[in-house]
Amino acid sequence: MRLGIVSDSHGHTDHTRPAIRLLESLQVDAVLHCGDIGSGEVVKMFAAWPTHFVFGNCDYDQSGLAKAIEDAGQHCHGLFGDLEFEGTRIALLHSHERNRFQSVLDNPVYRAVCYGHTHVAEKLEHNGKLVLNPGALYRAAKHSIAILDVPQCEAEIIEL
Repeated sequence: MRLGIVSDSHGHTDHTRPAIRLLESLQVDAVLHCGDIGSGEVVKMFAAWPTHFVFGNCDYDQSGLAKAIEDAGQHCHGLFGDLEFEGTRIALLHSHERNRFQSVLDNPVYRAVCYGHTHVAEKLEHNGKLVLNPGALYRAAKHSIAILDVPQCEAEIIEL
C-alpha cells in the first residue's frame, strides 16, 4: 500500500495543487496530512483519496476544519492519529507538542512516525522506527512531500 504524506499547506491551494498532481501520478492509495492544514479549501483538494488529517499549531479554527473534513467524508484525528495500514502502526502528529512527540518516538508500538511543523523534510530511524517529515507545501526552502510504502515501511522524500 502506498501512502502520500504531506504537511504544512497553511491554506494555500496554489502550493497544494502541485502536490495533488504528484500524488495522482504516483497512484497513492491514501494520504496523511501532518497538520497546519489552514483551510477547508485545502481539505477538498484531497477528495480523490481517503485522507487522514491532524491539526497543527496554526490550525486556529479547529472546529471549522473538523467540519470541513467531516463534510468531505475524510478522517479528522484532532491533534494525534493512531493509524494502522496493512498491519503497520503509524503515529500521525504535527510535533509542536514536544512532550507528546518525544513519547511517541519512544513508544515501541509504532513502526513509523509521520510529523510536520519544522518545514524541513527528514527521514531517519529512531529506536527501530521510521521517523518521517515530508517537509512543507508552503513556506519552505524546497517544497516537498513523502511517499511511504507499507508494510515494508520504505519511504522517499520528493521535491515538488
